[in-house]
Parts: sequence; C-alpha cells; structure tokens
Amino acid sequence: MGAVTAPVRVRLDLGYDGTDFHGWARQPGLRTVEGELSKALTLLSREPVDLTVAGRTDAGVHARHQVAHADLPVGVWARAAERFGPAGASQALSRRLNGVLARSFGEWASMRGKSVPRGTSDVVVHDLREVGRHFDARFAATGRHYSYRMSDQPQTWDPLRRRDVVRIERGKLNVSAMGEAARVLLGEHDFLSFCRPREGATTIRTLRELSIRREGDLVVARIEADAFCHSMVRSLVGACLEVGLGRKAPTWTRDLLEARSRDSAAPIAPAHGLVLEKVDYPPEAEWARRITESRRRRDSGPGGECC
Repeated sequence: MGAVTAPVRVRLDLGYDGTDFHGWARQPGLRTVEGELSKALTLLSREPVDLTVAGRTDAGVHARHQVAHADLPVGVWARAAERFGPAGASQALSRRLNGVLARSFGEWASMRGKSVPRGTSDVVVHDLREVGRHFDARFAATGRHYSYRMSDQPQTWDPLRRRDVVRIERGKLNVSAMGEAARVLLGEHDFLSFCRPREGATTIRTLRELSIRREGDLVVARIEADAFCHSMVRSLVGACLEVGLGRKAPTWTRDLLEARSRDSAAPIAPAHGLVLEKVDYPPEAEWARRITESRRRRDSGPGGECC
C-alpha cells in the first residue's frame, strides 16, 4: 500500500452579512455561515470538510474580516496547482468556492421569493491560501477587533444601514458618560458579569480597547481583546448603552465588574450593530508558542469565543 498523503491546510479570510444566518456554528436545519462554507468546500473536495474559526459569531452578527482554517484533500490542491500553477491555485480555488456560495445563496433567496444580483452572496471568501499544518485559526490569534454602530438621530436615519446600525429612539446618547463607563473595564479582569460562561471555561479576559465616540452621524464603539467569552462584546456595549441613555451612572459598570455575578449581569445589546472587523496573528515562527499559551489560558473545548 502507498503512503497516505497528508491533507493541505488552508487559511480562509472571509466576510459575511450575518442578517440571514443563525450564527457561525453549524446547526441541523438552520442556515449558518459554517454550514454554507462547509457545504461548499465539501462539494469542491468531494468529501466532508470541517472548519475551525477564529471566533464564532452569534446570529445576526456580521464580519468584515473573519478567519478560519480547513484541511483539504491533497488532490484538490494538486489539481488546481497543475492547471493554474502553484501561484494561481489559491486564486482559482477561491474563485470556485465563491461561485458555489453564490449559487447556493441564489437558490436560497429564490425559494423565499427574493431576487438577488447574480453572482453575489452574503458570505464571501476574500483569500484562500496554503499554510503550515501547525496553523490554528482559533488558538494562534492574538487579537479580535469589533465595532458596534448606533444612531441616535432618527431624523437623519439612513435606511440603507438598517442591517448594521442600531437605531436609538429614546433620546440622544451621552457619549462622554459612555466613555467614562467604558474606561474602567480596560485591562485584565474576570468578566463574569459580562459573559454567558461555559462549563469549565475561564471568564478572565484582557480588554485592550473599549472606546466610544461620535463618527459623523453615528456613535461607534470599538472593542479589542486577545479573546472574548460568550456574549461578552454585546454585554459590554449593552452596559455602556444603559449609561448613555441615562438609566445608570457611569460607575455602574465598575459595580458590575466587581460583582462578578450572573445575578447582576449586564444587558445584551442587539446583534445587528456588531461587526467583527479584524483578527490578528503573530508571525509564523510564533504560532506554536501562541497556540500553547492560548490553550493553557482558556478552555480548549470545541466552543470557541462568541460575541
């Protein structure tokens, strides 16, 4: 018998409009980002393909830059390289994958009586390339960057932004107070009051950025950390929103943080205002160290981070 050839690990950089997805994670009978992408990869590979993602997003949450990895049969990569050359294999497979995703999106929309532009989809792979077998999209990541967009000016409401901007109709937000409430949350803390904890997983995280400011007609929160636990990003924004609307004092977020209790948990902001903007990775030489460090600090189960 001949030697079994190891599959080719590929990194996928992608974006998606989360409006019509039931989140990232594959679920029977529901349309999810992982489900659509796995189905398309399986069709190309002619065998089941599993994905590992940098951070699982909840239903309705969008991503401008998400990262996942998958192991493809070596024959898929070899055939593309033979036809298009080693340098063109990535582009060719990416183009084919997006074609499959677009067809699937068109069929899904048609079944619901919707008309969508030909060749478009609500999930798009921007880049697909071969990486070393030791790359891990989840555990090698060193940072996740999110934004959350709100509008407290109904008179200038842009209907084209209804899918990614939360409309605030209960008064003008006090952005200064929101910023004050946000600053006390920076650094390494136990964010139990801002998370839905998973059994056996730590809720200690290092929050590097939580800034809130006006950008044109919008109020935008920018959030960055090494990782987030389940619902943490939207809970951080939800707490700051309570302060911005005058329902709570800016010191309330410190009280929540110090309580470290689900009995006084922060409210969760609506999903559609949240966008995963970017995922950071170290140079390849540092992947192994980062993966070991991440597994030691956090739960290594299949759950992953959520927002």
